[in-house]
Amino acid sequence: MNARSKASSRRTGSPRLFVIDTNVLMHDPTSLFRFEEHDVFLPMVTLEELDDHKKGMSEVARNARQASRFLEEIIARAAGTDFAAGLPLSTAAGPQARGHLLLQTEAVDTTLPASIPASGKADNQILAVVGWLKARHPERQVILVTKDINMRIKARALGLDAEDYFNDKVLEDTDLLYTGVRELPADFWEQHAGDMESWQEAGSTYYRVHGPLCRNLSVNEFVWQDTGRSFAAVVREQDGGAAVMQTVRDYAHQKNSVWGILARNREQNFALNLLMDPDIDLVTLVGQAGTGKTLLTLAAGLAQTLDDKLYSEIIMTRVTVPVGEDIGFLPGTEEEKMTPWMGALEDNLDVLNRSDDEAGDWGRAATRDLVRSRIKVKSLNFMRGRTFLNKFLIIDEAQNLTPKQMKTLITRAGPGTKVVCLGNLAQIDTPYLTEGSSGLTYVVDRMKGWPHGGHVTLARGERSRLADAAGDRL
Repeated sequence: MNARSKASSRRTGSPRLFVIDTNVLMHDPTSLFRFEEHDVFLPMVTLEELDDHKKGMSEVARNARQASRFLEEIIARAAGTDFAAGLPLSTAAGPQARGHLLLQTEAVDTTLPASIPASGKADNQILAVVGWLKARHPERQVILVTKDINMRIKARALGLDAEDYFNDKVLEDTDLLYTGVRELPADFWEQHAGDMESWQEAGSTYYRVHGPLCRNLSVNEFVWQDTGRSFAAVVREQDGGAAVMQTVRDYAHQKNSVWGILARNREQNFALNLLMDPDIDLVTLVGQAGTGKTLLTLAAGLAQTLDDKLYSEIIMTRVTVPVGEDIGFLPGTEEEKMTPWMGALEDNLDVLNRSDDEAGDWGRAATRDLVRSRIKVKSLNFMRGRTFLNKFLIIDEAQNLTPKQMKTLITRAGPGTKVVCLGNLAQIDTPYLTEGSSGLTYVVDRMKGWPHGGHVTLARGERSRLADAAGDRL
């Protein structure tokens, strides 16, 4: 529920009545408990559609079964309660819910316009129920909640209130998403240099500063300034009005190259600082196509797996959502089935392999075989219950994952494992997922400020001038 909904509730003075469409329950089974003091109404058609979708191993089928279990729990806890009066929603699963659940217990007799047959499509039957409730409870605001845009349009055309389901959105505006990078104002040192301390440790310079901006900084946030002498650092500690900053390593310099790759811009340098830091367990990289997310991650993974021996192998996975029509079943083992989805992996390995100019054709062929032997491609379908020890886990196209799927993947990490999530929030292919409700947005927002996690939004494309122009103009 959004701020506009709460304001409207205050105006009416009485709890509102939300009619829940099936797609909301199949998107988020806990939506039953997300309406605070307001009541929730489930039409009989919604229950029938839940029953139709409960079979299978897909995320939708699992959510349908979970929604049914929640409904059974609510009914069991309210044994002996009159269904017509409503069943209390407050349960162990949803203690914040203070409203009631009402189920359709009688036939609905209402007339929709002749152009909309009430007895045909399930959506139209739900619209009929909303119209019937509005006429029966004129003192209450009755609102349809659905993820279906066309259904919201039809509802408004019939004079009925309809809203999207907002509670799954981490942010209303993804422009406000944490970037992990902050430019310091020109007068930063004048305002924060009082009582400043600085010291050297392990080849890095540390600064302890005090001032008003320190309260807005997050741990592992990168700060930079180009006025006067160039300055780039990462926030290591933040405590009220004080912060400790550590200067970053310059991965744009040839002596610090990572598997032959150099940072081409400021954000790529910050990303490599996170990827190469063994104390950082979770890295999220967000950026448009061509910003170097996969290339930087693979280079860092190979350097720490083959050269530094920090990790035993690299595991790469991604959600298999096609952009166009599905091409059908794929033959072979799990890794062979995933091969068509891993074109980005092969493309970037070609770039990394060519970076060794002195190896020659035989040397590059041997290196490629060694590299491929240390990279495993896994499907998301077989991740549940697994634990990865000392692995470098790359989750590609993470913007297509739901928050629940993202949690399932990240909690696979065992001791010594580093998880890197890559994605472009402008390329979401999963139905009903938006930039605000994507699992990638969820992780970036919730893990912000954790001492062992970091995030960078890559801004500049480095693929080619054609890719940059197409990203800007098309």
